[in-house]
Amino acid sequence: MAASERTALGPLVGAIDQGTSSSRFLVFNAKTAELLSHHQVEIQQKFPREGWVEQDPKEILNSVYECVERTCEKMKQLNINIANIRAIGVTNQRETTVVWDKTTGEPLYNAIGNYYFKTGLPLSTYFSAVKLRWLLDNVEEIRKAVEEKRAMFGTIDSWLIWSLTGGKNGGIHCTDVTNFFSNDVNVFLFLFAKQKSGALTGVPISGCLGDQSAALVGQMCFRDGQAKNTYGTGCFLLCNTGQKSVFSEHGLITTIAYKMGRDKPVFYALEGSVAIAGAVVRWLRDNLGIARTSQEVEKLAADVGTSYGCYFVPAFSGLYAPYWEPSARGIICGLTQFTNKKHIAFAALEAVCFQTREILDAMNKDCGIPLSQLQVDGGMTNNKILMQLQSDILCIPVVKPSMPETTALGAAMAAGAAEGVGVWSLNPGDLTAVTCERFEPQINPEESEYRYARWKKAVMKSMGWETSDSPSNVIP
Repeated sequence: MAASERTALGPLVGAIDQGTSSSRFLVFNAKTAELLSHHQVEIQQKFPREGWVEQDPKEILNSVYECVERTCEKMKQLNINIANIRAIGVTNQRETTVVWDKTTGEPLYNAIGNYYFKTGLPLSTYFSAVKLRWLLDNVEEIRKAVEEKRAMFGTIDSWLIWSLTGGKNGGIHCTDVTNFFSNDVNVFLFLFAKQKSGALTGVPISGCLGDQSAALVGQMCFRDGQAKNTYGTGCFLLCNTGQKSVFSEHGLITTIAYKMGRDKPVFYALEGSVAIAGAVVRWLRDNLGIARTSQEVEKLAADVGTSYGCYFVPAFSGLYAPYWEPSARGIICGLTQFTNKKHIAFAALEAVCFQTREILDAMNKDCGIPLSQLQVDGGMTNNKILMQLQSDILCIPVVKPSMPETTALGAAMAAGAAEGVGVWSLNPGDLTAVTCERFEPQINPEESEYRYARWKKAVMKSMGWETSDSPSNVIP
């Protein structure tokens, strides 16, 4: 592309994608959905106790600032005019909870991702309300701030938007319906909150979607029965159920898919959530040290081509859908003297695929019409071994878009389509055709079923490991 063409690109839409393990800022061409530039910063997770996951809210915010500034610098180097960025969307890790002081702008405690043993009911390890209850019961500074009406509460999107739009000097406190199951919260797609600092000062933040809802939009799953699976730190399968909420009988969650503006209808979805997907690769890298990079884990698995009867259940803090079993813990079973790190790497990738098979089976039972193919996205889909394994284990094709950043794309689409912005059409007929890579099953169904049955046997062995009176669960 000539320099003059790059300068004339537009309109553009940016997306802040704040996830569990990293923050990113990406800029898309609103007419073609082409990703033009991006920057990513890894985020640290804190593990103060077994089953507890926390993050520093200021580190998260600073990482977003850095991503925006560095992306804009890259665009200038490419001779792309940042003045053509018309709007910004936000997508975030859902349910991670933060409380901050509206007078000082400072967080009052770390952001809580999971407090497994303290939240009690299986589902409450996933949602925000009980995390807030724990903070009120255990952090004196937060109790005092609530009594003095200084405390502000929200998920990561709320913290970022409040900070980016002025913070203690008039920042906007809001969220999106996909982050809280309520139609009464401030729906962000009709609200213009302009940034008040940095390279994009004055650009409106006009879209906000929880990460999995953003991926559903990015995959253009606008019709009843369309579904996608996102492979990130965790794994999340969502199926659009239209304007009717469908309640699962097989361990799935009924959630809001999206709402595109004040006068637009709410669309619902069924969701299957797996806690550990990409996180298991990170665990192999950081905790066991069997590889220096995620790509090396893929190479190890490719070299051996089989788990040799080894099965890995990464229930590091219990199992999510379809079991919601808090007592489960991670196990690696079927080991022999022949087993080596390559087999364990393969078993780890296979575990992601088996977990997806379990939630897809539940989805098919609840929806009544089995999916004929699985649309996928997320960072892990760059792993071709994983994608082929997934197709083999599901016994259906797996379809991956050529541009896998559909979470950020969905946030950009929502922001660009917002009332008053109008630079992005959500009409499927107006959207540029997306090229896809297709993975077809390469093993016979009998072999797939045999391996799946062995996996489910391993899952049963992982359960009942922890009890409420285990010494590690006792909080001093």
